[in-house]
Amino acid sequence: MQSYTIGRAARLLGVSPDTARRWADAGKVATHRDESGRRLIDGRDLAAFSIEVAQNAAGEEDASYTSARNAFPGIVTAVKLGDVAAQVEIQAGPHRLVSLLTREAVEELGLEVGMQATARVKSTSVHIDRA
Repeated sequence: MQSYTIGRAARLLGVSPDTARRWADAGKVATHRDESGRRLIDGRDLAAFSIEVAQNAAGEEDASYTSARNAFPGIVTAVKLGDVAAQVEIQAGPHRLVSLLTREAVEELGLEVGMQATARVKSTSVHIDRA
């Protein structure tokens, strides 16, 4: 069974290491220590906790009516406008998402660097690589 350090778990959850430590200290996720004394979280425990965190976060946001279930809330880090097309980059936790859309859509949404936005992904093919 793979285990994760508090820092690695924080990156996977999209939170700071301090937040992950507070959750562990509060008993929200179980930890154990390795032979060198580092606090670790078992992979299965982290997977279950990540689902719980995502469900709680979803309940805090305003309801959105969409069929796209993969939502990545983040901050706009770049907007590149062309004559017809545009490229928008969003940093959502550890994920960098890049979207190509029309310039008109970017202008209608008022997208600018520094504002909050949510990238929604719907795909018929998803590939998963093991780390």
